[in-house]
Amino acid sequence: MCMEEKEIGSKKKKYGIGIIIAIGLMVTLYLSTILVSRVMVTFTKAAPSSKVSLQNSYILGNKLLATADGRDKATVNVFVLDKDGKGIAGKNVSLSGAENIIPEYGITDNEGKVVFGIMSAEEKQYVISALVEGLSMGKEITVTFRN
Repeated sequence: MCMEEKEIGSKKKKYGIGIIIAIGLMVTLYLSTILVSRVMVTFTKAAPSSKVSLQNSYILGNKLLATADGRDKATVNVFVLDKDGKGIAGKNVSLSGAENIIPEYGITDNEGKVVFGIMSAEEKQYVISALVEGLSMGKEITVTFRN
């Protein structure tokens, strides 16, 4: 085999490896695009007047540990969603399980969200649950107050 044939063979190998790498990268990019789009959560504007899905709605703590001084606030967010996971505006929401909840009740915004603050002067854990239009969401969150 002459030197020229060896060079051609070497170039073909490099070209083949390059194609394999390019195909692998394209497959990886395609699969990651599909998987990421299924996993990502997107908050959208509230649906006009959808039926509330208590199963899809949730309660989420933003600050669940606070100082028991009667001034520091634990923060609890409630998201009221429809069957498609879209927020619903204009729904009455209240929390139960603690004494100093501010506001006493709230109305969901365009994302289906209401933010509550909870205060306590005593060291204690409160199990907080949410009511949407008077119906229990069936979900709880624990808020802790310490000195």
